[in-house]
Amino acid sequence: MALKAMKLMVLAAIGVVAVQGRTLWHQLDEYTFEQYVEEFDKDYAQGKEWTWREARFNDELARLREHNKDVTKTWKEGINKFSASTEEEINTFKGYHSGMARDYRATSEIHTPPVHKGALPDSVDWRTKGVVTPVKDQEACGSCWAFASTETLESHWAIATGDMPVLAPQQLVDCTPNPNHCGGTGGCSGATAELAYDYIKGIGQTLESAYPYKGQTGKCQDAGIYAAANVTSHNDLPSNELDPLFTAVATVGPISVSMDASWGAYESGVYSGCSKAAVIDHAIQLVGYGVDKDTTKKYWIVRNSWGSSWGEDGYIRIERFDSSDAYCGTDPDPADGSGCDGGPSEVKVCGMCGILFDTTYPTVDAN
Repeated sequence: MALKAMKLMVLAAIGVVAVQGRTLWHQLDEYTFEQYVEEFDKDYAQGKEWTWREARFNDELARLREHNKDVTKTWKEGINKFSASTEEEINTFKGYHSGMARDYRATSEIHTPPVHKGALPDSVDWRTKGVVTPVKDQEACGSCWAFASTETLESHWAIATGDMPVLAPQQLVDCTPNPNHCGGTGGCSGATAELAYDYIKGIGQTLESAYPYKGQTGKCQDAGIYAAANVTSHNDLPSNELDPLFTAVATVGPISVSMDASWGAYESGVYSGCSKAAVIDHAIQLVGYGVDKDTTKKYWIVRNSWGSSWGEDGYIRIERFDSSDAYCGTDPDPADGSGCDGGPSEVKVCGMCGILFDTTYPTVDAN
C-alpha cells in the first residue's frame, strides 16, 4: 500500500477528518499534538524536544481557536507545518532580508505602465488564463526571491510565447551575484527579484528538470546550461503607488512583490492582520485581484512558495485598498528584507503587509 494511503488510514482511525489531505480550522475541537505529528509527518525526538514542541503547538492551537471565534475577522487560521515551529524556523521559509529604498535597488529605472484607456476589469486572475505554473515549495531555504522571480518569468514567458516552461529557481539560488548584500547575503540567505533578473539577463534561465531544486545553496552550474527563457530587462514599478501596480497586474501579467509575511497561520479568507509598521521579509507573486462575495472586501491574490497545503491551495488573499495612502507605515528594520549595505535605517511602506513597496516584473526575450 502506498505510504500516503497508509497515513490517511491512520488519520481516519484516530479521528482526524481531512479535506484535500489536511485538517481544516473547523475540525480542530478535539485535535491533538499526536494527530498533528502524524498528519504533517513530523520527526520530533521523544523527550525534551517532544515536550517543548507539544507546549508550543498547544499554545498556537489555543490562539487560533480564539481567533476563529472572532466574527469580526475576515480570515480563518489553521494548523499547518509551522504550528509547532519557532519564529526563527519560520523565518527560514522567507528569505527577503527588508525594506530597501528605491535609491538602493539593483535597477536601472523605475517603470510606469502605459495609461490604460478604458476601465480596468473588476477582477483579474491570471491562473484562469493558463499562464501560472503549479504552486512551489521553497522549503527551509531563504530563497523566496528566487521563487518569486522564477514564477513571474514563467508567466510572462507564457504570455509572450504560449509556451509554459517550469524554470529552475535552484539556478538562481546557486548563481545570482549579490555583492552589496541586497535582501541578504545570497542563496538561501536572501536576495531580491531584481538581482535575479539582472543575472538572467546575462545567461538565461534553464528548466527545473535540468537543474532540480535542492533547498540549499550549491555550486553554480551555469556553464553551458540551456536557456529555456530569458529577459531583456526588469520593470520596477513606483514604490508605494497603487495605480501602477493595479494597472500592471490587470493588463501586463503577474508581478513579483514583497511583503511582511506575518500570516504563517493563514488558512482562508481575506487577510488584514498586518500592522502598518510592516517589516518586509518575503518575496511572492501577485497574480490578480477581486472582491469577496461574502464580506465585499477587496483583495489581492498572492501566490506563496510554501507548498499547496498552505493557505488557499498555496495562495493568500490580502486586503486591497482604493488609494496608495490608505494603509501606510514605516518598516523599522530594512535590513530584514530588500535592503542593501549602506541603505536607509527605515523606509515607508504602503498597502496591507506593505504590498505596494517593492514590485517588479520582467520584459522577456522570446527570440
